[in-house]
Amino acid sequence: MSKLPIRLYPDPVLAQKADAVTGITPELVKLAEDMMLTMYESDGVGLAAPQVGKSIRLITVDETGPKERKKPLTLFNPEFVTREGSKESEESCLSLPSFSCKVKRYENVTVKGVNEKGNPVEVQAEGLLAIILQHEMEHLEGLTLVDHASRLKRTMYDTKVKKWRR
Repeated sequence: MSKLPIRLYPDPVLAQKADAVTGITPELVKLAEDMMLTMYESDGVGLAAPQVGKSIRLITVDETGPKERKKPLTLFNPEFVTREGSKESEESCLSLPSFSCKVKRYENVTVKGVNEKGNPVEVQAEGLLAIILQHEMEHLEGLTLVDHASRLKRTMYDTKVKKWRR
């Protein structure tokens, strides 16, 4: 396994809608393993394939990460089955250094997808896991936390990012 470089906002791949995965290949299984390692080594609890430059519908999550690493979950082509309730959460993102904002999320979600063995999986989630799943699945739609921020906060972050790139 090897750590992958994380794409940073405003990389265009982060704004693209990701393509469905048509079959689980050994290369995709290795990508998922590398993403899991990258997520853990970057102190994250979730990572979407676009964040490592691959515009495909693949996410890795572990609500116990990055320290405990007890519940790793890989999902290809994740989709919502149910979404209920509402709660606000303060979130940050590996693709958005030094940025956080409040986001309104569903409190409980059920997500279905396919695991790295090609088997169907359904996950019922609440709390932190529900938030992580929603955050990562937004990446597959080409959305980041910046899309949830006020116009002012977004403009301030864009200015900061431009300074970093000089």
